[in-house]
Amino acid sequence: MSKLDEFIKNEGRVFPGKTYVEELLKPVFNDQRDYLFHVMFDIHRAHVIMLCEQKIIKVEEANTMLAGIRKVAQTDLTLVSYQPQFEDLFFMMEAKIGEEIGDELAGKIHIGRSRNDMGVAMYRLVLRGHLLQFIGYANQLSESLLVQAEKHTETYITGYTHTQPAQPTTLGHYFLAIYDVLQRDVGRFWAAYKTVNQSPLGAAALTTTGFPISRNRTAELLGFDEIVENSYDSIAGADYLIETATALMTCMVNTGRWIQDFLQHVTREFGTFYVADPYVQVSSIMPQKRNPVSIEHSRSIASSSYGDALSAIQMIHNTPFGDIVDTEDDLQPHLYRAFTNASRVMKLMYAVIATLKVNEEHAKKMAAKSSITVTELADTLSRDYGIPFRKAHSIASHIAKQSICERKELYDWDTQDINKIIAEFVSVQITEAEWQKIISPEYFVGIRKIQGGPNPKEVMRMIGNRKNQLKQQLAEYEKIVRELNEKRQALLAY
Repeated sequence: MSKLDEFIKNEGRVFPGKTYVEELLKPVFNDQRDYLFHVMFDIHRAHVIMLCEQKIIKVEEANTMLAGIRKVAQTDLTLVSYQPQFEDLFFMMEAKIGEEIGDELAGKIHIGRSRNDMGVAMYRLVLRGHLLQFIGYANQLSESLLVQAEKHTETYITGYTHTQPAQPTTLGHYFLAIYDVLQRDVGRFWAAYKTVNQSPLGAAALTTTGFPISRNRTAELLGFDEIVENSYDSIAGADYLIETATALMTCMVNTGRWIQDFLQHVTREFGTFYVADPYVQVSSIMPQKRNPVSIEHSRSIASSSYGDALSAIQMIHNTPFGDIVDTEDDLQPHLYRAFTNASRVMKLMYAVIATLKVNEEHAKKMAAKSSITVTELADTLSRDYGIPFRKAHSIASHIAKQSICERKELYDWDTQDINKIIAEFVSVQITEAEWQKIISPEYFVGIRKIQGGPNPKEVMRMIGNRKNQLKQQLAEYEKIVRELNEKRQALLAY
């Protein structure tokens, strides 16, 4: 027997072939079991209730159907595995319900719907749960950032541009910047939630149904905000997946950037941040090491989340506008994994930031080095002495370069020597008091009280605003979660 003949013999000559079973049907079945089982039964319940209320089925039929659905929904998932007589989990569970209530009644459950609208509804319900869970973790991290920002409104640090020391700012100003970016990310997740939380049910295969169903009623029972009105759009539209994936990708890129900063700040050379002991590991051979693995893993996991979200978009790209497997069971686990990993990042970095210690004195000393307050010299010459700013900038630049050549910090210079350099350009002499302000990180930060600047009072004003906004957002979040839980409990009570 040739290898091909042997292969065909093992595969079989009717659908499904052995390879198709092992490489497709079983993995898809397992994903459906692990991710979609409970929402599948919620949809069954909502659909039966609606059919009854619309007088498409009798009350006694509905009661029997709901009892059968309730019993099969309690199936121990550890005992559920692929069986070749069923194409997938849906058909297996329909057969299980049939065993409880009879095939005729079980078949009636499927009146006025299709696997198409039911499948999209399941995906949307699962994604809705992931979105809400992630928003909760992101808000927890946001609260921690605000706490640290308030604690460090007068902790002076070096601000960087192009990875080089640029100007003094405060750690509170920096943490608040991260907070604002994260909250914009949360806004993108809420926008995705609004798109996701729309019901496709009632679209059936593509064109709705001849039965007098109520699409709005099933949407209400399942906690959807509204329906996807156009039935073709209900089945063909995949933008709810793209918008969700895009929000994940944006958030993980944004988060990865400041995580990279943290890894720099915790180095011995920088020494600004000290990660609490529960979140560091000691080397197996170098006992002096405190490896910031919690932050390292967060960066890596963020990249993994981004990759899965990007895979989802790539799978949709250039697919037909209609029902297509590319947007279904093969794609969905990518988004679920992306959410799982993104949530891990939020939780890990919450733990790190909530317990973070800061070497404030060291940070302040570094903020006085590398001539990073010299911009204030240019500002002083321009603001107080009427020197054109470009000329004032040239003077400041010359002093900065001279400081590098002589290996001096600005605070090493005598005012007399500074005035000699200034005199080479303009007829201006600054006072000792002015020079002490120019070389002071505190003065540099304090004078920058323009809206959004690092001045401690301005930062506190911004923190106060954001606290109030976050309080309202948390209340709205808790309201939505509570109402969805109440709707589900009401559904289960039928």
